Amino acid sequence: MKPKDQNYSKSRRLKNQIKAVVTNPYNLIVLIAIVLLTYLIVLPLLDMISTSFTLAQKDARLAGGTAGSFTLYYWQRLLGSALTKQMLLQPLFNSLLIGVCVSFFAILIGSVLAWLMVRTDLPFKPFFSLAVIIPYMIPSWCKSQAWLTMFKTERIGGSPGFLMSLGINVPDWLAYGPVAIITVLSLHYYAYAYLLVSAALNSINSELEEMGEIQGAGKATILRKITFPLVLPAMLSAVILTFSKAIGTFGVINYLGSKVNFVTLSSQLYMNSKSQNTQTAFAMALIMICIASISVFVNQKLIGSRKSYATIGGKGGRSTPIRLGKHKLLITAVLFLFFVFGIIMPIALLILESFMLRQGDYSLSNLTLHYWIGDPIATVMEGQPGIFKNANFINSLINSLKLTFVNGVFGTIFGQIIGYICAKGRGKLHGKVVEQLVFIPYLIPSIAFGGIFLSMFSTPQQLFGVTLVPSLYGTFALLTITSVVKHLPFASRAGTSNMLQIGGELEEAAEIAGAGFFKRFIRIVFPLSKGGFISGFMLIFVSIMKELDLIILLMTPKTSTLPYLAFQYQNSNSPQASDCVAIVMFSIVFLVYALANIFGDADLAKSMGG
Repeated sequence: MKPKDQNYSKSRRLKNQIKAVVTNPYNLIVLIAIVLLTYLIVLPLLDMISTSFTLAQKDARLAGGTAGSFTLYYWQRLLGSALTKQMLLQPLFNSLLIGVCVSFFAILIGSVLAWLMVRTDLPFKPFFSLAVIIPYMIPSWCKSQAWLTMFKTERIGGSPGFLMSLGINVPDWLAYGPVAIITVLSLHYYAYAYLLVSAALNSINSELEEMGEIQGAGKATILRKITFPLVLPAMLSAVILTFSKAIGTFGVINYLGSKVNFVTLSSQLYMNSKSQNTQTAFAMALIMICIASISVFVNQKLIGSRKSYATIGGKGGRSTPIRLGKHKLLITAVLFLFFVFGIIMPIALLILESFMLRQGDYSLSNLTLHYWIGDPIATVMEGQPGIFKNANFINSLINSLKLTFVNGVFGTIFGQIIGYICAKGRGKLHGKVVEQLVFIPYLIPSIAFGGIFLSMFSTPQQLFGVTLVPSLYGTFALLTITSVVKHLPFASRAGTSNMLQIGGELEEAAEIAGAGFFKRFIRIVFPLSKGGFISGFMLIFVSIMKELDLIILLMTPKTSTLPYLAFQYQNSNSPQASDCVAIVMFSIVFLVYALANIFGDADLAKSMGG
């Protein structure tokens, strides 16, 4: 072949290769995903960093500079001034104390429950499988309300709680402060550990444990030498998830810490944001991101490289439960007591208080339906009617339903697409890039994340003088974008877990038969992932319905949601009305989950795997 023909052949081959890459639907999806993730995640993070080094107009005189110029003023004030201990060191210590203690207790409780539910012959599993995830459906700040209803003291709370009304002298340290916060958060976040560890346990073939038993190993040895190493990555992931959530939570700190001046980084961040000290708030947020990043790095070093296996394919696995033997009755009784005091009683207390006209009075004469359906009384609830006659409640209810369903649908779709990219691109550059980009929102505290998007979309987004996105301040669209992006780590994890269960040979066989990308996706991937899609929807639905920290800075009277309305009632000394709102919110979540579980085979544990 002549050199000219050879060059033409190479050129044509290169063009065909480029054309194949550009026209491949999978490559286009990857490109669009990377562009959107960069715009919605990376750029806001860079804006947060630059803002912390930008001098604000109100501080220009104190800092001796020009508004908008580069400055270290806020970092110096935070790290090396007379206010450092008050603004940073004490809140940092409190945050780490809460994070470490909550992680330990939550992982311990969640892992034990997961093992009992998945690997043993524990009786009443249908009941326990529902009861164990109820804490995930109830917002942590609702548990704080229940805690105060039980333990509140007249010395601090103004009105006695249930125990004080019975004549029991409750110490202040039990009602408010770190002990109360750690207990409430542990009873809330153990659900994360349960979901992650149970998903890992479900993927383990019991033949591994049976082989150990055949070799003469006892239950304790099998648990320590076989089961524990296999679920260790899931446990460590649960530690990071719980630790990051605990140090970034605000609602519980506000309810149980503010009255005794127990301040954490998240509450300091909120106070600075509300005071328009945006630069200081963002500097604190960056410190929290660094802490979360370090914990993730340590987690990765401990886990090392881990492999993933398809569990939906041509072969099946089996699971033989471990017999609890003579301990079965005792373990079952302990679990019943745990759920009664840790789950049923808090809900019962919230319901009871919602029918009390005056706090602290548990007599029958004090019971009323006023906070539910009552007409306005000038001396009660600031003259507002009961929630079912209250326009603010109706508006918040509609907003919450719209927000959860819209975000549930869009978040799940995006999560499944990103999960498909991450699953099919594992070990490849584009898969790693997408996986790392979508993980960033997880590291950013919810309050700070809301503040970033508030700052970013308060003004029109322009490119070369052309307005691409108008100002979204005070709109439902801003709530939607913020919620979807913030929950992408969970949505994509659910999607990745879903897609990893689908054996690659199924798609390969369809491709050999001539099926195109979209046909394979519709005929094979989607039908097999339908159950995971519903589980992913429920994961996002539950998270957003109870969300407070993320949206608290974005709220306006027009866009108020149920969590924010409950927060307002609590802060305006109307805890009964707050309880009513919380009960309605929990009832909606529980009803939707029950319907999804019955008709759609929803399983939150499966959506947290991978």
